[in-house]
Amino acid sequence: MNTLLATAQGDLSVFGQDPFWLVVIKALALFVGLVLLTLFTTWFERRVVARMQQRSGPNRAGPLGLLQPLADGIKLALKEGVTPIHVDKVVYLLAPMIAAAAAMLVFAVIPLGPVVSMFGVRTPLQLTDFPVSVLYVLAIASIGIYGIVLAGWSSGSTYSLLGGLRSSAQMISYEIAMGLSFVAVFLWAGSMSTSQIVAAQGSSWWYAILLLPSFVIYLISMVGETNRAPFDLPEAEGELVAGFHTEYSGLRWAMFFLAEYVNMINVSAVATTLFLGGWRMPAPISTWWPGANEGWWPLLWFLAKIMVMLFVFVWLRGTLPRLRYDQFMRFGWRVLIPVSIVWIVVIATLKGLQNEYQVDLRTTLLWIALLLVVVAGFTFVLDLRRGPAPVERPEEFDPFAGGYPVPPLPGQEFVVTRRATATIPAVPVLADTAAEGEEAQHD
Repeated sequence: MNTLLATAQGDLSVFGQDPFWLVVIKALALFVGLVLLTLFTTWFERRVVARMQQRSGPNRAGPLGLLQPLADGIKLALKEGVTPIHVDKVVYLLAPMIAAAAAMLVFAVIPLGPVVSMFGVRTPLQLTDFPVSVLYVLAIASIGIYGIVLAGWSSGSTYSLLGGLRSSAQMISYEIAMGLSFVAVFLWAGSMSTSQIVAAQGSSWWYAILLLPSFVIYLISMVGETNRAPFDLPEAEGELVAGFHTEYSGLRWAMFFLAEYVNMINVSAVATTLFLGGWRMPAPISTWWPGANEGWWPLLWFLAKIMVMLFVFVWLRGTLPRLRYDQFMRFGWRVLIPVSIVWIVVIATLKGLQNEYQVDLRTTLLWIALLLVVVAGFTFVLDLRRGPAPVERPEEFDPFAGGYPVPPLPGQEFVVTRRATATIPAVPVLADTAAEGEEAQHD
């Protein structure tokens, strides 16, 4: 009972007490669970998009097509991996491993539930936790960028290089906005530990409501961070063939595919942990069901919240067209980051006033949050309606204005005038050449 109460209050002393064999079992369970959830997510996405487009989707392999992802995985595993001769082979082979390994490490600090009994040992449904576990998530996400950038660079292809550069610029830009959205959660919860943030939402509103601008900024940033539509600019097939993984095939391409879908699950789990109450059931239901947040039931609530977030990914893909790259980057730097900074100042001020005068400022915080969301949305709509900047016509330049030819300067357009044409000497035609031309016409 004391262990259960400590976990509910976010006490970190319950971690680090598991025997080694139990840690190995929990790590293997996370790995297998992520792989199975990835297979299910690919089926789920194809079925939902097909439904939106009035198609059937996969429905042949197994009941409702559930075995189609398994068939695709076997096909990719048995498919020949073609390695172009012009690649940097060591980096080329290492890049997909970095991307897949970094994606798998995030779930180590995600709380899946309270303390449960596993093989007779009381242990939390979380591999580990420490005071700065959210910073660990950001660090691992930053490492995953290297896999994509190195893949584009090592492939020796222009399209792959451009896709890798786009991805690095996009992910770095939106990681700034994502990190700033986390700062508001840190200030209000008073901790950077994932289990303590979940515990802080147990006695108050979910942060998706209380910290609405941070939640909206995170939702946008997580789509840009994972290179998903409508922000899939590094993989724009109309421009870059397939982006950074153009030169990959077989199992190596499957590792990038696995990393992308695991990252979707990761950002959905982080959103659930920081903004949607984690593994806790919503208050109206948990009040009349006392055991809703005990035992293994919270694992079901956690997975249900993740599926809702994954549906948002699929919904965006089947609904919105791809943005222009300049619009997307401008929105991140000129809208999301300034709004995040203003929101952090508001949160710090209200949190200081609440601690100083012991007053409840949640209603004030909600009104300010709503105002910021409206202003940011209005700015985004105006930015989309604005077309690209007009291209100025270069200055016309007459090279024969001074009587002799002068090369044009940068920004000047070469224009041939009548005077210039008149001054060009006629090319004499030899008599034999002219005679041959006349004979050819006669023949």
